[in-house]
Amino acid sequence: MRAIVLEKPQTPLLMRELPTPAPATGDILLEVAACGVCRTDLHVVDGELPNPKLPLIPGHEIVGRVAALGAGVAGFAVGERIGVPWLGFTCGVCPYCRAGRENLCDRPLFTGYTRDGGYATHALADARYCFPLPERRDDAEIAPFLCAGLIGWRSYRMAGAQGQGQCAGAGGASPDALGLYGFGAAAHILAQIAAWQGRRVYAFTRRGDTAAQAFAKSLGAVWAGGSDEMPPEPLDAAIIFAPVGALVPLALKAVKKGGRVVCGGIHMSDIPSFPYRLLWEERQVVSVANLTRADAREFLDIVPQAGVKTEVTRYPLAAANDALADLRDGRLQGAAVLIP
Repeated sequence: MRAIVLEKPQTPLLMRELPTPAPATGDILLEVAACGVCRTDLHVVDGELPNPKLPLIPGHEIVGRVAALGAGVAGFAVGERIGVPWLGFTCGVCPYCRAGRENLCDRPLFTGYTRDGGYATHALADARYCFPLPERRDDAEIAPFLCAGLIGWRSYRMAGAQGQGQCAGAGGASPDALGLYGFGAAAHILAQIAAWQGRRVYAFTRRGDTAAQAFAKSLGAVWAGGSDEMPPEPLDAAIIFAPVGALVPLALKAVKKGGRVVCGGIHMSDIPSFPYRLLWEERQVVSVANLTRADAREFLDIVPQAGVKTEVTRYPLAAANDALADLRDGRLQGAAVLIP
């Protein structure tokens, strides 16, 4: 198999020829059809997340076909299209797993971080964390659902959205006015769902990024502006996807009393000090950690109902460094996807 490998953080990824692995008990071997390029990949490659498996094959938005099944795997067939997300293994026995909070497992493994991922022609995955995918969507277009979509959905639920029905935010208020800070892969998916559910979406981008602002409006945002601007009305909730700690006080300033600010990333720069009055009146700041399999099933069920479409830029596998550079420098609209 061919794979793009990180041998040391803060160094370019390298193409390698490796033996194609055989699936162990409980595992599935996939032939990779597409793998999204996520900002978390960037954090791993740039050394902002500690203790990655090295050498490492990054990538955790994997779409592929079942090539072989390990012993004990049921419910999947060779040739079936499946998806593999960020959360790649949980212990099942720690207090969090037993309480149904597997996203907080004490001994997890993460695809493309602490176990090899999908920047390759083949990948191994724990069958328990693989999800059947519909055949009617293009491989590249569905890849961003496996992290950008899932983390966006969990962030949305943390902001107050209640599944496929109505919303009930902090204190029982409905978060009808929703702010999205950082209009990248996750926000461009979530904006469509929130607009479909009748929310008023306010998109915040880099100052002067008129292309991203126009893109947000085309996907249902009622307003788009710079992250340093105040929206035309106070927000019920805000989700921060950009890894910029300085956005937290700005988002707190934009939400109304009892509002909630959700930090949706796994890594963020330090949050600067801010006056207590921005937090007072029962405003809340919360973070999102990983995902659960229930999140995935719920999100993948609602996507076709909402008619979600993804904007993707395709790159050959060998151009993984170019895709990461374009993401790092803000040259992408929507999501980047590697095609082996």
